[in-house]
Amino acid sequence: ATNRPDVLDPALLRPGRFDRQITVDLPTMAARVDILKIHARNKPLAEEVELRTIAQGTPGLSGADLRNLLNEAALLAARKNKTAIENEDIEDARDKILMGLERESLILTERERRLVAYHEAGHAITAAILPNADPIHKVTIVPRGRAMGVTQQMPDQEMYIYPKEYLLERIAVMMGGRAAEELVFHTATSGAENDLKEATQLVRKMVLDWGMSDRLGHIALGGRREQVFLGEELGHPREYSEKTAYEVDEEIKALLESAYTKAAETLQTNRDKLDALADALLAQEEVLGDQVLDIVGVSKQEAVSEAHRNGEVPAAVA
Repeated sequence: ATNRPDVLDPALLRPGRFDRQITVDLPTMAARVDILKIHARNKPLAEEVELRTIAQGTPGLSGADLRNLLNEAALLAARKNKTAIENEDIEDARDKILMGLERESLILTERERRLVAYHEAGHAITAAILPNADPIHKVTIVPRGRAMGVTQQMPDQEMYIYPKEYLLERIAVMMGGRAAEELVFHTATSGAENDLKEATQLVRKMVLDWGMSDRLGHIALGGRREQVFLGEELGHPREYSEKTAYEVDEEIKALLESAYTKAAETLQTNRDKLDALADALLAQEEVLGDQVLDIVGVSKQEAVSEAHRNGEVPAAVA
């Protein structure tokens, strides 16, 4: 078994030798349910726990990850002297696996806490308003791993093909944290570092690999990316001119700026909701998705329709 079939000697893969390749992909939701059933056999689960719900909330996790999830949940329940694993234990175990350990020793100043609260509220309100964004699962300002706070989104269903509209609004949600900082504090902070990296990588893929650029048209410019060693990318030769490279850079910047503008206008229009969610985070440190929708005050579709009628939220990003 290998994760690097591209570096194998071609002679090894000739007919009659190792000539059959089987791709073992990450499990689908149905497969995750079956895997969870196996690892839950010897563990007492509370009646409230539904394996299907756990499977829905763990897209992208491997079979080993799911085993670790239930084992960690069992340990957390045992430490609290519980006789059965509850949803709370599974949620805590999921946070630990996905986001890292809670950094209890990290003490933020009151200004930093407000910055983090508004940053995460910016992500959450943008996602709650935009029609194609994934639903909010949870928003927290409890520092975990290297993050000061996290906004978790949980798709309604697994996606294997991504529409352009979905990707553009996903980028706008990533920009929501920086937009909230500048709206409320009139400054930018280093807290948006990871958001900007992920947004730029996604836009670059849209432009170079998926032909989702109105300016450049339906063309793939990404070329073949070779890796010499695992985790170390070789500088691949560019297969297009300096003029095209300039246009690629300009299109990436334009899409990022357009997504930022969309997030900023959404938050400006819904400033009262942004303030309310930030206040809730400062008071509770953690707010669930249903509470976010309560703060928004109307259903997601109603909020979007009203904003579009008033011309306050752009219907699309170009």
